Amino acid sequence: MDAAFTEEQDEIRRTLRTLLRERCGPDEVKAAVHAAPGYDEALWRRLARTLGLPGLALPPAYGGVGCGVTELALACEETGRVLLPSPLLATAVFAAPLVAAVGTEAQRAELLPRIAEGALTAALAVPGRALPEALGLVGARDSAWAGGGRAGGVQARPDGDGGAGWRLYGQVEQVLGGHSAELLLVAARAGGYTRGRTLLFLVPAGADGVTAGADGLVRTRLTALDATRPQARIELRNVSAELLGVDDGGSGDGVAEALAAVGAAAAAVLAAEAVGAADAALARTVDYVRAREQFGRPIGSFQAVKHRLADVYVAVQAARSAAYYAAWAAAQGGAEGAGAALGGAE
Repeated sequence: MDAAFTEEQDEIRRTLRTLLRERCGPDEVKAAVHAAPGYDEALWRRLARTLGLPGLALPPAYGGVGCGVTELALACEETGRVLLPSPLLATAVFAAPLVAAVGTEAQRAELLPRIAEGALTAALAVPGRALPEALGLVGARDSAWAGGGRAGGVQARPDGDGGAGWRLYGQVEQVLGGHSAELLLVAARAGGYTRGRTLLFLVPAGADGVTAGADGLVRTRLTALDATRPQARIELRNVSAELLGVDDGGSGDGVAEALAAVGAAAAAVLAAEAVGAADAALARTVDYVRAREQFGRPIGSFQAVKHRLADVYVAVQAARSAAYYAAWAAAQGGAEGAGAALGGAE
């Protein structure tokens, strides 16, 4: 492992930090989270145009920058520093890699360039509240989270018109960015109980950020504890959908493997984002103890305060090293890389 960052990686960090410092003060963040989509659409387009942020980890053949999980983690450390509300996690970390890994060449050619240029946002919808299980972050890596072909979850059946289409039934809670995403990737069970398998489906969700899209699709924005992470309830009532990739009639192991790979990258990216937020909090605390006076001197001059801040500094640096290692491990791929990424992100 080479722990030194390249000039390109340092430039990504510097450029993004400068831009976000200009556009993401506390007032701007508050205004963004109260907007209909839950983020600043103009800033999102600028990030896409200036840095290619949505396509940072996508191949150049599809309009991406051609970087990887490490660069995406560095970018998310900076977005975490300012608590940026954006569709970056839902679109670039969850949805885009699944389209790249599972989709057909025609689907990749249609969707990935639009994602890379910031013209298309997407969200991953997993039944119930089972996103951590689906991504292989907790529990056994099986498809029990998808409903197992029994009642509950989201069920898929071939469209009755004899074509290649599908119909989806069910409800999904707590879909990150689901109320405004223009494309939904829905995990659903097909084949009933005896031949059940988990597949991914594409559902167009419209461009108005509210409810327009496929017939039978209802989206409701939910109140979330973290306002910068808007969530939605997705109801699917006989919704027409397109299968992502090809159904070979197998067990759906390819989908499970793709979801696990996304989980390893997501864990690393979220760890880096948390490091950025912690580092910013520490910097603000240091500024405060330098300015706040007690007994005629700055409180930062007291030994007890210095010791506490030193402990926090060491903890932040250790967390940063672990997050960087997790990103590096996720970029290596494979079961060992995924395991190391999850361990580092913890």
